[in-house]
Amino acid sequence: MLDGKRVAVVVPAFDEERLVGETIRGIPDFVDRIVVVDDASRDATATRVDEVGDPRVVLLRHERNVGVGAAIVTGYRWALDEGIDVTCVMAADNQMDPVELGGLAEPVARGEAEYTKANRLFSGEAWKVIPHTRYLGNAVLSLLTKIASGYWHVADSQAGYTAISLDALRRLDLDRLYPRYGFPNDMLVHLNVENARVRDVPSRPIYDVGEQSGIRLHTVVPRISWLLFKAFWWRMGQKYVIRDFHPLVFFYSFGALMLGVGLVLGLVEFVLRIAGNAITPATIVLVAVMTFGTMTGVGVLIYDILSGATDVNATDLLGRGAALWFTNIIVFSLWYWEFDRGGPAERASDAGIPASFAFPEDAMPEFAPPGWTPKYPDFLYLAFTNATAFSPTDTLPVRTWAKMTMLLQSVVSLVTAILVIARAINVLPG
Repeated sequence: MLDGKRVAVVVPAFDEERLVGETIRGIPDFVDRIVVVDDASRDATATRVDEVGDPRVVLLRHERNVGVGAAIVTGYRWALDEGIDVTCVMAADNQMDPVELGGLAEPVARGEAEYTKANRLFSGEAWKVIPHTRYLGNAVLSLLTKIASGYWHVADSQAGYTAISLDALRRLDLDRLYPRYGFPNDMLVHLNVENARVRDVPSRPIYDVGEQSGIRLHTVVPRISWLLFKAFWWRMGQKYVIRDFHPLVFFYSFGALMLGVGLVLGLVEFVLRIAGNAITPATIVLVAVMTFGTMTGVGVLIYDILSGATDVNATDLLGRGAALWFTNIIVFSLWYWEFDRGGPAERASDAGIPASFAFPEDAMPEFAPPGWTPKYPDFLYLAFTNATAFSPTDTLPVRTWAKMTMLLQSVVSLVTAILVIARAINVLPG
């Protein structure tokens, strides 16, 4: 028992006859049950478990190998049937320090978190101990897991040393969890949908204790990356459409669509420009599409990050929302001022630099009168160069379009700030 709560440890094992016995012997006395799930091992794993002679041990065996995730789910189902308050997971290869088990289980036992997981990346020791290829692979998957799960405060996504509360376990659909190596990543996605409070706990990385890894990064990373891509959109649908009809999923979809269209058309325009074609008015629209798509994505990403930050209090959320709001106002004001005060030719003149250095004669639009200065930012002016099809009357709608684009970006950021503040108000007492 720990703080009056029953604790069990699930130990998934596949061909671990060398280290499973030592792993079991190291599990602390406060653990009430040790559930070893033999995932159809081809060696003497089950025999070594029996030889330990610990009365706390329960051995469950699969008839065929179904993966480490499925083995953990088998242990979870046993814990649910027994009404275990805190269920931990520890690998059978002795790479998880049993001394740290109390630090993982205590926040769950006390109700401070619903799911805790080890994080081996808190200290600089990880880079020295973990093989560099695995470290880099872990870093890539951790970033993708942050995006897919919405838990941006959680790292070291591949760490399987975890603890979960009985209530959180009951809310999960165990049948949907990924059955193999990507289980910890998929678990975080499902926990976010259930709004579970997740916490990282510092852990010491342990390697070279006789473990044998069958992980091949060149196959695992692409497979889990695809899993996380699908999981992200599943979470968007479940959390922001089915369970709570929320505009965030539409902003995400629209931002991704606009950014994708902008990138594709931008590549086409770039190739045409390299081939000697003039930059057309469509390029200006292209810049706006790409920028608006990026800003939309960033805006909803900020809200999604704060939604997953379960440990952030209401005051902090209000502060972040207000900061985002006022920052947007300042940025928008600066951009608008840039439009009205003139383009790079004026700044070149102010600095004593001949205008020809800023704008070559052959780059000026044919309709430009002597001494004419463009009234839009540098990147938009460059989009106009060599666009000889314009007439003087075309400049106003183009400038208006650019200003409207900035206004739309401002609205996106403003809506994001309002959503953040609204969420903070919702969690205020009373």
